[in-house]
Amino acid sequence: MAHRSPTAPAPRPVAGPWSWFRGATDAVDDQVIVTELYRVYGRPLLSFVLRLTGGDRHWAEDVVQETMIRAWRSAHRLDENAASLLPWLATVARRIVIDDQRRKSARPQEAGEGPLENLRAPDGMEDMLRSVVVSEALLALTPAHRQILDATFFRDRSVNEAARELGIPVGTVKSRVYYALRALRVALEERGVTP
Repeated sequence: MAHRSPTAPAPRPVAGPWSWFRGATDAVDDQVIVTELYRVYGRPLLSFVLRLTGGDRHWAEDVVQETMIRAWRSAHRLDENAASLLPWLATVARRIVIDDQRRKSARPQEAGEGPLENLRAPDGMEDMLRSVVVSEALLALTPAHRQILDATFFRDRSVNEAARELGIPVGTVKSRVYYALRALRVALEERGVTP
């Protein structure tokens, strides 16, 4: 009968491939766990999450970080005899992406800064400049053309009313309005304004 030597060490239980992570012993430091998680699963998990996020690297990195935090918090519940943590990590990451998508669709779309930069706020300056340019262009017209535009457009009168006020035939009013508008357009174009 063979006797065991009292100096022979007792056989150790076989630990799973990622028993360093389990945190079953108090000797495993949190920093070691997080470092090993990223070392072993960081790249494959990021590749997987990049596909889920449509190539958005920033979002993917946030998802991987949140997944690793959840794995660290759940260490005591995971099966240390499993061949890999990757299936569990991938499931958690997929759920995080789905939750993010639901949150984004539940709130209004973010506008960003672009549209606001192009938004023009009325300050009255443009209207003032336009009136100065129009006044200068009107001064370039003949007195008869200024008079007919004043009687029709600026006082909002019909051709018949302007003809009565000025004491000229309706046909003459129509003709003067036509030529006055044409001359005003030329005067405005000379000042860089295209109507």
